[in-house]
Amino acid sequence: MKLILVDQQHGHTKTIVLKGWMKGFLSLCLLGAPVALGYVGFQLAATHTSAVSIHSVAEDWEKQLQQQLSQLASAKLDSEQQIEALTIRLAMLQARLLRLDAMGERITDIAGLEDGEFDFSGPVPMGGPYNESQAPVDRTQLIAAVGQLEQQLDNRQDQLEILERILVEQHNQSEVFLAGRPIEEGWMSSRFGQRNDPFTGRRAFHSGVDFATRSAGANINSVASGVITWSGDRSGYGLMVEVNHGNGYITRYAHAQELLADVGDIVKKGETIALVGSTGRSTGPHVHFEVYKNGRVVDPASYINRTVR
Repeated sequence: MKLILVDQQHGHTKTIVLKGWMKGFLSLCLLGAPVALGYVGFQLAATHTSAVSIHSVAEDWEKQLQQQLSQLASAKLDSEQQIEALTIRLAMLQARLLRLDAMGERITDIAGLEDGEFDFSGPVPMGGPYNESQAPVDRTQLIAAVGQLEQQLDNRQDQLEILERILVEQHNQSEVFLAGRPIEEGWMSSRFGQRNDPFTGRRAFHSGVDFATRSAGANINSVASGVITWSGDRSGYGLMVEVNHGNGYITRYAHAQELLADVGDIVKKGETIALVGSTGRSTGPHVHFEVYKNGRVVDPASYINRTVR
């Protein structure tokens, strides 16, 4: 192989003859250069492509991570809102339980149940062997259980309110129900209707019944609840108390030694309103008892002999 070198400035040429291993080395260089350049270019292209691919994957991961973080934040907010809602519902249930306890105590008192039969001031006694449940508590089931408890409380409250109204009505009717005697001890000394007047001996109408006692000072009790409409001296009656019981009923208690109630006072059934005496037109310690119905005097005997409710 020959190499011809040309000097452009002076126009001289020089020939170099390559033999043996020099010829092979030069041939290898001339043929290998394109291959080497191609390989380097391929490696550069592969490196660039790999860098682009890694960047794309990193961007996808970043997007997925941000999406998961957003979902986690939303789930956390939703859980917090549900917990807050459950907390509010539980507080409302506790308040309603307190109201039901108070209503239960009132009903127990109105119904006259024995102390301790229904105790609403403490927790309900309960017990039994412990059997641990393996099933986890599900949030949906918990919310459903709270809703079911609310429904049960609604039903119980409605039932208790109805029962309370019935008992209150019965209690009120019992309180204004005229029945019994105005004194605890004593005897009936004069009945209602025509009789011989103790002062004149002539036949006269007696508008009530008389209950005598051994001595003055015994309690005179109202035979029903009502409002005091008279408390003072009255001609023929002496010291007298008049009680309006509503529904057209009025009772009078006369010849008292002392009056213990004033006009406008509200008295309960069996409450002491005066003391037995002998004031007014009287021959000895007794109480003159009258009953008026719709403005007309009636025989008290039918009310005296009533069974007390």
